[in-house]
Amino acid sequence: MTRRTNVLATVLCVALGTGALPSAAWAQAPDLSPQTPGVSTPFSDTAPSLSRIVADSFRDLKHLPSVENAIILGIGGAGAGVGHAWDTRSSNMLSSSRDMGGVLSQGGSIGSMQAQAAAAFATYAIGRVTHHPKATAIGADLIKAQIVTQVMTQGVKFAVGRTRPDGTNLSFPSGHTASAFATATVVQRNLGWKFGVPAYAVAAYVGASRIQDKRHYLSDVAFGAALGIVAGRTVTVGSGDARFAVSPTVAPGGGGVNFTWVGKH
Repeated sequence: MTRRTNVLATVLCVALGTGALPSAAWAQAPDLSPQTPGVSTPFSDTAPSLSRIVADSFRDLKHLPSVENAIILGIGGAGAGVGHAWDTRSSNMLSSSRDMGGVLSQGGSIGSMQAQAAAAFATYAIGRVTHHPKATAIGADLIKAQIVTQVMTQGVKFAVGRTRPDGTNLSFPSGHTASAFATATVVQRNLGWKFGVPAYAVAAYVGASRIQDKRHYLSDVAFGAALGIVAGRTVTVGSGDARFAVSPTVAPGGGGVNFTWVGKH
């Protein structure tokens, strides 16, 4: 792999907070640029423009109604309902721990919509500048995922109007968690589980940090994770060869992600 490919991989990692993603990841991503046999098409003519990406993200909303997404949201809703009983306990337990405060201190920055969107745009922009179709396609998916995530998350936030643990408003669901899980889902569906698993681990880290910082309850994080997974799946319909189903889960005093084997497609 070339040096510029290493740079592209590193930029993507800004969104995940992992520091370094092996450049071999790009080799596993599908080359989504259209090609005509026997004709050399300039990359600048095939790469999607930002206006097209934004328009496509809203058209992607039509992919939201699906059995898989309904199951994920159903599990997320059920998890939030179960987690509601542990909201106060989990919030007090994590927020009162100084050690956890130090470990989770970067979650708010990594999972913010600004950081996630900036990394998505950076990945797309560098892919365009360096004429790297794979990086550009993944950057476009990341941008679309963040747009779809915000549309869904903000709609639910204003509809529910739940008060946060710190007394401010718009707690349910967790936007940071949704953004991080959307990014992780795009990474997994484009690059496979080798990179998807650590990406989901970072997303779970972001969710835990929101509870520790008293910005969200456990139930907010559980449903935020579901929304992020659905957003990532929605903008990558037809990508990847997933052999696992991913769903958020809650447990007494904590939460996590379930990975269920569903066989080969």
